[in-house]
Amino acid sequence: MLLDLDEIDRLAAKLALFSRNRFNLYAFRDADYGDRSGRSLRPQIEAALEKAGIAHDGGPIRLLTMPRILGYAFNPLSTYFCYRRDGSLCATVYEVHNTFGEVHSYVAPASASEGALRQEAGKVFHVSPFMKLGMSYAFTVAPPEERVSIAIDGSDAEGRLITAVLSGRRTVLSDTALLRLLATHPLLTLKVTAAIHWHALRLLAKRIPWQPHSAAPEPPFSRGRIVTHHAKGQLQP
Repeated sequence: MLLDLDEIDRLAAKLALFSRNRFNLYAFRDADYGDRSGRSLRPQIEAALEKAGIAHDGGPIRLLTMPRILGYAFNPLSTYFCYRRDGSLCATVYEVHNTFGEVHSYVAPASASEGALRQEAGKVFHVSPFMKLGMSYAFTVAPPEERVSIAIDGSDAEGRLITAVLSGRRTVLSDTALLRLLATHPLLTLKVTAAIHWHALRLLAKRIPWQPHSAAPEPPFSRGRIVTHHAKGQLQP
């Protein structure tokens, strides 16, 4: 679900099956994101951009995430697309959650050019007990238009270890669309958690070395960098 942070209340008032900070078939809970205090997310993201030295002039901030479904959600990755007032993308914030209840955000600048971009960040946050810290992430992103895609490659000195890809197509958010989503992808958020643990069991069975848990770093965000920005049609993430 792609949500403009300034329009969530209006969306919740419009839809019967979507709410903000109260139980519903689908719900957005502010305390699931940012510092998890329940405070407004926009000033939290703007503060992270400022600390990372990225100028933002108050344009839209849109969050790509999975809402709570019947009260449950787990988002391994939620992505904030931060725009300037002229509509150009100035930064992305990749908010990563692990199964230990911890969160860390990678803040990466973007250029004013339209199209897909590539960014990098050092891995400083424990996500999987099968991957060490000190790796690097490469993000290949086609920001939301009619389609959106995010591909993340995790690599160490010996090469790429993991690739994760998320992609979607824009559709109008309505009660009908939400019912259709429930019918085609029931209990999606619960399936995400189940899939993570099932994959961990498979890796254990293969005797992949187990890495000890490292506490989340402070501050709870780190800065990435832009590598390239391709014009529309030049790059398929």
